[in-house]
Amino acid sequence: MELGTILATAGAAVAALFAGFGSAIGVGMAGQAAAGVVSEDPDRFGSCLLMQLLPGTQGIYGMLIAIVIAAKAGLMTAGSAAISTELGMRFLIAALPIAFGGFLSAIYQGKVACAGINMIAKKPNESGKGMLMAIMVETYAVLALLISFLLVNGIG
Repeated sequence: MELGTILATAGAAVAALFAGFGSAIGVGMAGQAAAGVVSEDPDRFGSCLLMQLLPGTQGIYGMLIAIVIAAKAGLMTAGSAAISTELGMRFLIAALPIAFGGFLSAIYQGKVACAGINMIAKKPNESGKGMLMAIMVETYAVLALLISFLLVNGIG
């Protein structure tokens, strides 16, 4: 296997893994907070679940970039042509915004979601405000996704 192919594969893996790790951490934190609230008041399950789901989107974004890299680099077909080291490095670098932006934003979105879940426990009618606060963190994951997507699509 050529070094370029290895680097492109690493780029796809880094995008999916780091964004996925961040989502797992964020969703896990929010899930712990939600379980506490729901154990006291099962009627809060729907609101808490929505808050818990929010940090999971970064993992989806990372997987999307991983698929785009794999498709563009020809990694999904058996016997595909080798790519140059330079091209492979470009794919790896293009994966970095969503890898690290997704990782960090998912963790911090999980923290904000925990705070929102605590707000739901005390003031159930304020769930929309808690959700909006968590969604604000999502903005930076979307920007990271956009940058990675543009960089990958600019590789020719």
